[in-house]
Amino acid sequence: MDINFVLLVIGLILIVSIFLTKFTSRLGVPTLVIFLFFGIFFNFESFIADTISNYSIIQSISIFALIVIMFSGGLDTDFDQIRSVSKPGISLATVGVIITAFSTGLLVHYLFHLDLVLSMLLGSMVSSTDAAAVFSIFKTQNFRIKHNLDNMLEVESGTNDPIAYILVISCIHLILNPQIAFMDLLVEFVWSLAVGLICGYLLGRLFAKLLTLIKLPIEGLYPVLLLSIAILSFAITEFFSGNGFLSVYMAAVIIGNCKIKYKYTQLSFFDGMAWLMQIAMFILLGAFTQAEELTPFIVPAILISILLIFVSRPIAVLVSLAPFKLDLKSKMFVSWAGIKGAIPIVFAFYPLVAGIESAGLLFNIVMVITCISVLVQGSTLKVMAKKLGLIYD
Repeated sequence: MDINFVLLVIGLILIVSIFLTKFTSRLGVPTLVIFLFFGIFFNFESFIADTISNYSIIQSISIFALIVIMFSGGLDTDFDQIRSVSKPGISLATVGVIITAFSTGLLVHYLFHLDLVLSMLLGSMVSSTDAAAVFSIFKTQNFRIKHNLDNMLEVESGTNDPIAYILVISCIHLILNPQIAFMDLLVEFVWSLAVGLICGYLLGRLFAKLLTLIKLPIEGLYPVLLLSIAILSFAITEFFSGNGFLSVYMAAVIIGNCKIKYKYTQLSFFDGMAWLMQIAMFILLGAFTQAEELTPFIVPAILISILLIFVSRPIAVLVSLAPFKLDLKSKMFVSWAGIKGAIPIVFAFYPLVAGIESAGLLFNIVMVITCISVLVQGSTLKVMAKKLGLIYD
């Protein structure tokens, strides 16, 4: 394939994305859904066939993109703003995710007669609220929610992926090793979270100190240094069998709330990088499959989406937010804001890489669920906030 043609396509996609951001934000449609559909309906096989046929390559690209997105979200998180909503946000990210995964899995198992562990795996994949989708919607549509609910959702979406990730990995281990003891899975679960939190905190403090003291000859090197810190935070934590995504977000929150050199420049750089990674990831994930392959799964995926939106998510929100003083309208909005994005699709690659027999079935269902969630919930998030009287005029 001619490299000039590849560069032409990349250049056109990037410049179109910039103009689409302004256009779609007025319509209330998340820009990212445009690129997901673009990847699905545009035939990329002629010049990236080798890439899209290799699950491991796509998984690796997705992990790098998520590191950048999570780090950018953490840098933009103002600790003073999230302090009052950190507890309910974390409750949604932990208790809420577990309830969503198990309730969705049980409903799928009993209604569609799918194997119980496979059903739990599917529920785990779609259990978390997507950080990339939430961050981009609030930024591009430029609206603020009363009672600090937008910050609560950013805390949830920024910290819930580790729980969902552990649930997905645990289900895969259980499928591949049916004889594994439950206590072993529980120990791995707790260890991964604990190491992720500890490494994220320690690395965040260490790198924040480094960024305040170091003097580089070129200003443009500071964002590069920050990018290397994001990658190291993930890699070091994963080396100790911790959750790298949790560590990346934790380190970024600590660094973002410190007085580092050229802070505005670095945050602007990561905003752009995160947007670029979102575009690349949604197009690549969409390119992995073709529209005709999804057709047989549309009806069951719609039914599962309805269960997820109107049953599993509301139950999870009501239970996880029960200890906190939030009115019913606030809980309704938080429930509706459980948007799925690229994360479930990335998780859907793990069974494919592991060689699980029904992985293709799960992947196609998750792809359709993601499209429905981003298009329906994402495009109506601002409208829902207005109807509930939760948006600032």
